[in-house]
Amino acid sequence: EIFEYIRNINDPEHPLTLEALNVVNVDNITVDDANNTVIVKFTPTIPHCSMATLIGLCIRIKLLRSLANRFKITVLIYPGSHQSELAINKQLNDKERVAAAIENNHLYEVVNKC
Repeated sequence: EIFEYIRNINDPEHPLTLEALNVVNVDNITVDDANNTVIVKFTPTIPHCSMATLIGLCIRIKLLRSLANRFKITVLIYPGSHQSELAINKQLNDKERVAAAIENNHLYEVVNKC
């Protein structure tokens, strides 16, 4: 079900979906219904992808809009697939940074297009 929500998100740089680019796949999604957690690991198209944070933000926002509030959503870069993995993971899972990103009108429009 989680994969169905995110598979058709469009890549911000390419006219393809995250599924078509192998950025997301069902094997890298973990749902723990008993503990109300969802973990999505995604693989940027290249190790220095400048859009990795934006892609992760698109995934997070899509899930925040689609899932019940009881779920804690964690979005991570697949280990070893990006040179700034730790910094991006920290940004994507910081509620204040995500809220600030959503308040940016331009960024909000870009996320909605994805």
